[in-house]
Amino acid sequence: MSSAPFTYAPVGATHDDLTFCPPGFRPLLVRARLGEGEEVFRRAAEAVLTWEMHRALGVGIDATADRAAPGVDVTVTLAGLVRAPCRIIWTAEEPRRAGWAYGTLESHPECGEEAFLVDRTGDGTVWLTVAAFSKPAKWYAKAAGPATRGFQHAYARRCGAVLRKLCAGVEPD
Repeated sequence: MSSAPFTYAPVGATHDDLTFCPPGFRPLLVRARLGEGEEVFRRAAEAVLTWEMHRALGVGIDATADRAAPGVDVTVTLAGLVRAPCRIIWTAEEPRRAGWAYGTLESHPECGEEAFLVDRTGDGTVWLTVAAFSKPAKWYAKAAGPATRGFQHAYARRCGAVLRKLCAGVEPD
């Protein structure tokens, strides 16, 4: 684990409120229905907690552990060009809720926090929620303006589509 500081405050804010967005940041909240049942939940949770969903998206993942846990450093590489260093802030591994959030470290193109959370509602429906608050940190993220926001939304929607595909064929209970 590195000792690099986070590039924003308040660190961990998504833990208690996925809709939280501090002043000066832009919110992101995208939900995707994955299916139904305990087995779909377990499969989706495992894919999120072990980086499988991210790798299936085609992004590079370099993590200091095989599974998300507080303090694990993760560098996401996009298109082999953009490196985005982060650190896991919190994880959840509960009977109906599983996932994690990471915060940005120095040299990340954005500044903020992003959470990936799988939950199973009372009727058995399984959802992925991607929630974030962020603002540009590097010149190229600032210069891209609205295109950066568009990319973030597309990435979040793609997470849901990829995770739904990873859960396809899992029999609901």
